Amino acid sequence: MTRLLVLRPQPGAAATVASATAAGWHPIAAPLFMIVPIAWEAPAAAEHDALMLTSAQAVRHAGPALASYRALPVYAVGEATGVAAMEAGFADVRMGSADSALLVTMMVRDGVRHPLHLAGREHRVLDAAPIPIARRIVYAADPVWELPDAARAAVEQDAVALLHSQRAGAVFADLLVRAGLDPATIRVAAISGAAGAGPWQKIKIAEAPNDSALLAAAARLCEKG
Repeated sequence: MTRLLVLRPQPGAAATVASATAAGWHPIAAPLFMIVPIAWEAPAAAEHDALMLTSAQAVRHAGPALASYRALPVYAVGEATGVAAMEAGFADVRMGSADSALLVTMMVRDGVRHPLHLAGREHRVLDAAPIPIARRIVYAADPVWELPDAARAAVEQDAVALLHSQRAGAVFADLLVRAGLDPATIRVAAISGAAGAGPWQKIKIAEAPNDSALLAAAARLCEKG
């Protein structure tokens, strides 16, 4: 049974562990981030014509003010973020790929002109967006300071590491180097091309931004020949 190293923060890590276990893998959770809410000032919903979400964590940590935007259409990066929005009571949820730039393209295509982006403190900055995007920071993902013991043990046993974000890949690579391990030797399955950017030499990219596709990428990585 091949080991999988799950690095995403909770509660997503538990969901990925459950999916991987059901699919016959041996998953090991070693989250690289602690998620904390950040107080924010919520603008009036009437000032915006769409809500942009690039992480399910924004839904989980935005607090009671999130409910004031339920009448707006939601543009969500990836299936997990879209599902989180629906579970929070949003009826009109439109899911894009794992690329936030493509999500902006979707909004422009649909006539959105004044979206509100609820984001994490460390987020991708879009260069020259074709529409003004109002942004509020509602949470922070604070990285751990050293490679968790569970993660070291897993990579030393040739586990496949699952990367759910570009920042996770960067933090993981840095922690490996500081722990005296070579990232080039690690097998990695990434949920998107951006998430897979880095020093990896043994890597497969998921064909869609969800755990099913990510596990399929991990399986391709384990194929012989």
